Amino acid sequence: MSHADDLRAWARGSYTAEAATELLLRAFGGKFAEQGNPWIHRSTEPEGPNEVSAWIDFASIPEEVGPLSGGERRFLLLAASLAEDVPVVLGDLVSGLDRENLDLVLAAIAHAGGSHQHSDIRINEDGSMSLGKGYLDSLHPWPRALRAV
Repeated sequence: MSHADDLRAWARGSYTAEAATELLLRAFGGKFAEQGNPWIHRSTEPEGPNEVSAWIDFASIPEEVGPLSGGERRFLLLAASLAEDVPVVLGDLVSGLDRENLDLVLAAIAHAGGSHQHSDIRINEDGSMSLGKGYLDSLHPWPRALRAV
């Protein structure tokens, strides 16, 4: 498995961790998901039921973003706030994002909210409800262009 696959495997099962992990993998050419960042951890001995060998310490990001640019800091703080209890002022963060990163953030919020797993519930003319087949599409799908590590 690739490093990106390892990170995705670690996040699997938690929509918020999945969304935050995808943000790091897709934005800025994936450089914030690369090994060598202080919040990226790797073990030579996989742990847990999924044999996880890589993980992200999102809670440590606020302490580590000081030397980065304003846009990079905002983006990383937003990702950290999706995955962990990192307080942010959303209006301050999104106002400084470029269009490409804002697109990723919208997709991440839709994913974190589980919109890709919402049931297709319909209200019939008689007021009763019926359940459609499968799930609705995400409110804001991930952009097609991948820049994964």
